Amino acid sequence: MVIHHSQGDTLSPTLEDALALGLTRAEYELVCEKQGRAPNQVELAMYSLLWSEHCAYKHSKKLLRSLPTEGEHVVMGPGENAGAVDVGGGLVCAFKVESHNHPSAVEPFQGAATGVGGILRDIFAIGARPIAVLDSLRFGEPTAPDALDERAARVRYLLEGAVSGIGHYGNSIGVPTVGGEVYFEGPYEQNCLVNAMALGLAERDGLVRSAAEGPGNVVVLFGASTGRDGIGGASVLASAELGGEGAEDKRPTVQVGDPFEEKKLLECSLELLSRGLLVSLQDLGAAGLTSSASEMASKGEVGIDIDVARVPLREADMEPFEVMVSESQERMLCVVEPSNVAAVLELCEKWEVGGAAIGTVTDTGRMRVLREGELVGDMPVRALVDDCPLYDLQPRESSEPLYPPPAATLAAEATPGQALLALLSSPNLCSRRPLFERYDSIVQSRTVRRPEQADAAVLALPDGSALAVSIDCNGRRVAADPYTGTIEAVLECAANLACVGAQPLGTTNNLNFGNPEKPHIAWQLTEAVRGLGEACRALEAPIVGGNVSLYNEGASGPIYPTPVIGMVGRLPDARMAGRMGFARAGDAIALVGAFAPSIAASELAKLRGEALPDGLPAIDVEAVRATQAAVREAVGSCALSSAHDVAEGGLAVALAECCLVGGIGAEVTLSASPATALVALFGEASGGFLLSGERSELLELGGRVPLELIGTVGSDALTISLTSDTADGGGTGEVLRIDLADMGAAHAALGKLFGSGGRDE
Repeated sequence: MVIHHSQGDTLSPTLEDALALGLTRAEYELVCEKQGRAPNQVELAMYSLLWSEHCAYKHSKKLLRSLPTEGEHVVMGPGENAGAVDVGGGLVCAFKVESHNHPSAVEPFQGAATGVGGILRDIFAIGARPIAVLDSLRFGEPTAPDALDERAARVRYLLEGAVSGIGHYGNSIGVPTVGGEVYFEGPYEQNCLVNAMALGLAERDGLVRSAAEGPGNVVVLFGASTGRDGIGGASVLASAELGGEGAEDKRPTVQVGDPFEEKKLLECSLELLSRGLLVSLQDLGAAGLTSSASEMASKGEVGIDIDVARVPLREADMEPFEVMVSESQERMLCVVEPSNVAAVLELCEKWEVGGAAIGTVTDTGRMRVLREGELVGDMPVRALVDDCPLYDLQPRESSEPLYPPPAATLAAEATPGQALLALLSSPNLCSRRPLFERYDSIVQSRTVRRPEQADAAVLALPDGSALAVSIDCNGRRVAADPYTGTIEAVLECAANLACVGAQPLGTTNNLNFGNPEKPHIAWQLTEAVRGLGEACRALEAPIVGGNVSLYNEGASGPIYPTPVIGMVGRLPDARMAGRMGFARAGDAIALVGAFAPSIAASELAKLRGEALPDGLPAIDVEAVRATQAAVREAVGSCALSSAHDVAEGGLAVALAECCLVGGIGAEVTLSASPATALVALFGEASGGFLLSGERSELLELGGRVPLELIGTVGSDALTISLTSDTADGGGTGEVLRIDLADMGAAHAALGKLFGSGGRDE
């Protein structure tokens, strides 16, 4: 963040400075009106950040107001650092997902690492101890023709850097990474997505809010010292398109993280809260002291004075505006009664965490910045935080295709067996083991189901119950139909919870979209939020918080619209958590649900180079919900040996995954003709589940929801046959038989693409 000045004037920025910092001419004029004069250097820097898209949500806030945010289990909803739901036994689960997309595109290791650090601070900022991390990642295609090898190499560099950063931070701080997802699609090549989700546990009566209270109370900054890293990140990186040119120039705006410092900060924060020493607590994220102090003042309807000369610095001669907008990591801001300041600073010293009293709460309603008592910035809190103009979107569906068809990698005449092996080895469907083995998934000893053991991660609670958590979104299907595709993403998360026996409690989301000022992107965003709201209402899984990341596009166009959904549920008994792998030879296999698959926008369609369709089939959400409830109850009663939902790649891929995870084959017969074989094998849609267990138990479930017995567990291969009733008397025939070893070799393709990975720190 650089502010230019008129000659001889060090405190009078120009309109050009305001435009360079991301404000529009009209917004700058409004700032002048709110101030009653032109803003000085400090004030303009602070306004430019708090009025940025990243902090003000000025193109999305009106839409977000339409989402359901209240429910039976909701304890803390949107507006705080994280949301929280009641999980019984006097405990709440705090959770949230946030993005670090543009920083990760510039410097993937630190971008992803500090994304994890930031979301963990959101959790313990409300008084919860972090217990798990999940990640949702998007990159360009990892393989390419010879002419594009350099681009493919960059994709691999970004993935390896992001995975290394996530593992480094989570492993070092001692929080398990228990799940996640990664997709590879062309539209993410210039703008990767790195979304991180975290969960924490707290006693219900131990939650703390961020509103500053009590004029005369002291504002204390504790944690790492403040430097110039991350200056302007919220406006320079997060609120503008990230083009291919000049990305290296933005590297200084990427923060640098230290998980060991954050571990001390975490323990210090939780002990301060447990001893009742804090009035309120807020983490320092985007816009640093500017956002944390101003938002605390706004929520408490008070004023705050900050003296930047009291802020511990690690770089000499920092200007006041630099101190206020620095995004240095591992810092927290709290409000403390004067009588408790000494105890707070003593506890900071115990944890070897820096701490300093840097300001006071006032009754002025103003955010004042001082330097050794000299006033260098004075703004109305309401103007700074609440009066940023909110814009009405101008949505209009594009009349032209936004995304080119992918390059074909599978011939149209490929046999079903060849298609299955191609799907199993495709970047979007192959095993993520080379990635998740870089993460510690069992630290803290709560993990009941690890990655690839079940459709959702499962974490034990002290009373013997458990939490389940899933994160999901298929951006390609959302691009085909933003409304229906978003509903599918919500239903997929709930389906994953059902497969382990968990009832949804609440939802978080990270809305990753392109430039909302463009009508076609505004249409994608509007339709996606509409679908998100309807699906969450239908499932009674309200939104408790989330994040919006816009302007995710570059010279080649926008990313796929990617509304990442995170969902938390509870199951009564951790010992009953479901598994996805086939378990016993002789078990019957059933396809359950009103499953009506289609090849359009499927993974098979991508491999065949097909363009996106103009829309997806409508979904009977109530029918899907009923099926999920039946599956959830069957898992919880131990009536099933395995449960897995049918997702990308269709039924054949789901069968192969169950075989590979369980280490045992299956023989399956599907009711389909040769003409409909590909749809039956590889078509995709919401609502289908693949279950195994005793035949009688499955038939009993069939009395409640659509169910078809399709095969038996056993052998060392997956065999699929077709049978159909036709006018000439019907027929039966084997369409594929693939040994487990061959399927396993195909499924391990990610290791061949990325070798041993990036830095293992």
